[in-house]
Amino acid sequence: MEAILLEYAWVLVVLIVLEGLLAADNAVVMAVMVKHLPREQQKKALFYGLLGAFVFRFAALFMITLLVNIWQIQALGAAYLLFISIKSLIDQRKGEESHPDDKPRKKSGFWMTVVKVELADIAFALDSMLAAVALAVTLPELGNFHIGGINGGQFIVMLLGGIIGLVIMRFAARQFVVLLEKFPSLETAAFLIVGWVGVKLLVLTLAHQKLQIIDVDFPHSTVWKMTFWIVLVGIAVGGYLIGVRNSHKKK
Repeated sequence: MEAILLEYAWVLVVLIVLEGLLAADNAVVMAVMVKHLPREQQKKALFYGLLGAFVFRFAALFMITLLVNIWQIQALGAAYLLFISIKSLIDQRKGEESHPDDKPRKKSGFWMTVVKVELADIAFALDSMLAAVALAVTLPELGNFHIGGINGGQFIVMLLGGIIGLVIMRFAARQFVVLLEKFPSLETAAFLIVGWVGVKLLVLTLAHQKLQIIDVDFPHSTVWKMTFWIVLVGIAVGGYLIGVRNSHKKK
């Protein structure tokens, strides 16, 4: 029993690290979505986003055996994030080319922003839970009860990892908002990251068991994971350096 509990503890640590990494790109998306709101409303929107993320992840855990067979959910998540990214980048370009006398574009209100954050949460919930299930099912079963088709012990490990990941996402999102306020030009890099996260979900969709347009194991391969994080970090660092340079030019 001690060996099993030790194995569970180790997987929980790995899962927390994994959820923390996933939370980083999720947090960028949330930060970009709430940035235009007043500061107090930003905090409320992020709180509702965190609450929604918890509900969707909890629901995804219960329904994971059903959800993994519905590739359309992943496809909709990918399409939604790519749409946000492309539309926002186009709007930014139009804003740069607009005349000073033109009326400013209307931003989403508080509740519409919350709705957008929650829609993104649905896509993130499935992505997060699929990663958690892939890791937790390697554990030996603990206990004789099952939840949502998953062993109770494995379910608890996934739930704990997910909750800790959400806490990380909440604080990371707030820090990203502060960073975007300090360096406005970082917003372009943030929207590129949103699109890149959409590409990650698209790759996951194309590798789905029922589609298999690309190799099923490719989204979990070292090559793809390294490519994803190298590109993401490259966008972030490049955007930060450009933001700092533009900030110095204004002084």
